[in-house]
Amino acid sequence: MRLTISTTVNQDWQLVTEGFTEKLFLSLNPPFPPVKLLEFGGCHKNDVVALELNFILFKQTWESLIISDETGEEHFQFVDQGVKLPFFLNKWTHRHRIQKSGDVTAIIDDIQFSTGTWLTDLLFWPVLYGQFAYRKPIYKRFFR
Repeated sequence: MRLTISTTVNQDWQLVTEGFTEKLFLSLNPPFPPVKLLEFGGCHKNDVVALELNFILFKQTWESLIISDETGEEHFQFVDQGVKLPFFLNKWTHRHRIQKSGDVTAIIDDIQFSTGTWLTDLLFWPVLYGQFAYRKPIYKRFFR
């Protein structure tokens, strides 16, 4: 299943690219489940990002590998792919795109995921949408 959310910010795309740091990553996490950052390698090919999700009664590790990154004349993008995923996900690919768009910059989260069945994908989609829609005002504040 696919989910795409775009946010425009009033900042130069290169400054936005430079702002994709551990500090931004930590500020993007929603209140639930609480997240403990285990490793933040960065946003370039072969970097690793690992975290622990705390669901109160149990914890799950999520590890992603940055499988590609690309810088163009007016964009930067990187793709993280789930290596170790929480029990409710079978596949995860998240393309982060930072694109100049006139006088503003678009931050595009393009996610492809699978829970294993189309029915659970459909049920999980609104939960994921909410988790990523939560990022929109944070991006706007962070990149004023």
